[in-house]
Amino acid sequence: MIEIIRDLWQYDFLRHALFAGILASVACGIIGAYIVVKRIVFIAGGISHTAYGGIGLGYFLGFNPIIGAIIFSLAGAGGIALIRQKARQLEDTLIGIMWALGMAIGIMLIDKTPGYAPNLMSYLFGNILTVPTYDLFLMAVLDIVIFAAVALLFKEFQALTFDEEYAEISGLPVAFLNSLLLCLIAMTVVILIRIVGIILIIALLTIPAAITIQFSHNLKKMMIYSVLLGIIFTTSGLILSETYNITSGATIIFIACASYAISLLIRWLIKVVRK
Repeated sequence: MIEIIRDLWQYDFLRHALFAGILASVACGIIGAYIVVKRIVFIAGGISHTAYGGIGLGYFLGFNPIIGAIIFSLAGAGGIALIRQKARQLEDTLIGIMWALGMAIGIMLIDKTPGYAPNLMSYLFGNILTVPTYDLFLMAVLDIVIFAAVALLFKEFQALTFDEEYAEISGLPVAFLNSLLLCLIAMTVVILIRIVGIILIIALLTIPAAITIQFSHNLKKMMIYSVLLGIIFTTSGLILSETYNITSGATIIFIACASYAISLLIRWLIKVVRK
């Protein structure tokens, strides 16, 4: 394991993996806090699985699949925002349909793509070791957009997250803020695809925030702690996956889930001691 840690700085692909984990942790720490507090995990899942249609489109038309994922994720976010405004009573059903449709479109387009689609499994289950320089640059740009949007509209998003009805009564543009938040989720999904894959995105989006919310309800602190936890999960997952030759995305999520279980135990012990 010591050799793996030393190699993180010696080889380009390991440095890329380390930087990718940090960039992904920043996005998922910030946006994951909103998802957990607002309880919109299912919506985030719908957006993440819709992205697979864009990956299939990228392979089919011969351009970077991550660009296709951005297009489909943002389109999915826009569709879900429209559903929430126009057909709230059918929201769960329609999001579930969109979830399945995105996967189906991706599979069909990949089936019709001539030849073999390389690295396809990395988009489903993630492979932090295969992140190229271009994707790192794209992740950094998306991180900057997410951070800037949240910094400029932090109070508005906070009001929307904790009490949407109060935000509406206060005169805030709730529909616009909801749509923007969903678009930020879509950007975060794209960042996480390379790290843990579409299948496991929801776990990394929600587990760091789910751990921190047990010990703090301050939104800023939740975001900071979630980012730090994300960095710990991705870095330790990278080291363990290299040490034991197992899939990186699954290793990262396993560590995150184990940490969540430990946090529940700690929370229970704290309650017992206080009593």
